[in-house]
Amino acid sequence: MTTVFVRHVVSDYKTWRGVYDAFSSVQKANGVTAEAVYQATDNPNDVTVTHEFATLKAAQAFIKLEDLAKAMQSGGVVGTPAVWFTQKV
Repeated sequence: MTTVFVRHVVSDYKTWRGVYDAFSSVQKANGVTAEAVYQATDNPNDVTVTHEFATLKAAQAFIKLEDLAKAMQSGGVVGTPAVWFTQKV
């Protein structure tokens, strides 16, 4: 199993969350088996998201989706997100 962590600042959490929730069907269609959203305790607009995939290849393909980039832009992501891939051991 591969888990992708994505950390980004958003301009408005409520707006971002609406876009994120509407994107769930695209997540599932592209291999996301589980997901979670976290907010920094001192800044609700500092968001970290995790997505789980069966394989690293599926995770890497998801991160490269043009639809994902568009959703992040329309959700108000500020700057370039930090993205890292992990394997459960």
